[in-house]
Amino acid sequence: MTERPRVLVLGAGGFIGSHLVDALVARGYPVRALDRFAPNVPPLFRHDPAIELVNANFLNRGELTEALDGMDTVVHLVSTTNPATAENDPLIDIETNVRGSVQLFDQCVQSGVRRVLYASSGGTVYGDRFSNAPISETDPTLPVSPYGIGKLSVENYLRYFRRKFGLDSVSFRIANPFGERQPFWKKQGVIPIFLDAIMHRRPITVMGDGSMTRDYVYVTDVADMIADSVGRTAAHDVYNLGSGVAISVNDVIGAIEHVTGIEAIRDHVPTPSTFVHSSVLDMSRYTAEFGAVAMTPLVEGIAKTHDYMRSFRDVQQ
Repeated sequence: MTERPRVLVLGAGGFIGSHLVDALVARGYPVRALDRFAPNVPPLFRHDPAIELVNANFLNRGELTEALDGMDTVVHLVSTTNPATAENDPLIDIETNVRGSVQLFDQCVQSGVRRVLYASSGGTVYGDRFSNAPISETDPTLPVSPYGIGKLSVENYLRYFRRKFGLDSVSFRIANPFGERQPFWKKQGVIPIFLDAIMHRRPITVMGDGSMTRDYVYVTDVADMIADSVGRTAAHDVYNLGSGVAISVNDVIGAIEHVTGIEAIRDHVPTPSTFVHSSVLDMSRYTAEFGAVAMTPLVEGIAKTHDYMRSFRDVQQ
């Protein structure tokens, strides 16, 4: 039996990272989980002997070098910014996300890491689309936001390290993930932001008329897709990860109203110039190579997220 690769997950305490650690352990991978862990490390991480916890800063080269020792595969999920903070200060995104990622790849080469899997952004690297036609990996990448520009830059640096040093890599262009453990208090992600507001009967801010569409994908589906690719050779260097379904903001609001039983109070504002009007990902490349994925339906995912947010509030009180 072939030995499982040793996997370092960067950003393991985060939204996607924590679910990915769960998925990798369930598949029998030895995992080293790196993050700047807060005292409330997920309970599973505290006790599972298959997980080695590393409390370290992604931007600290010394700590990163130590964490890379003995690793075969690195999953890079760290993002020091989000779309809003990158827009407010693009230089921070360049100095931390882009520069930090290049430093990581350089150290991976020096440490003998064989493979890097990178969490890119399917919702921003392709730029704006004015139809709901699915976007494939071969479509042009024309990002209109600093966040998307930074993500694409990191993808291109991975291509350089593959050509120059033979560092195998795959970039996953992830759509709009949502679900349990998403930090809704940080005001990131339409679904948790709207859920929190509607649950507390506060107005929600809707850009334009609410017809803007996105590809919303449940977080455990994303984690499963990444985990299923870890031990397998990939034929391509880029894959879309999404549901493949265009869902409007109005559809999301309607689903939340259905789950909560509460009517939303809507505050419509003009759409910012850097917002993408439509983004839905073509999943055919991934499914052709790794198999079809049983996606979590939107309403079911929102119901799970709703239950999580209520239980989280109960624990905090």
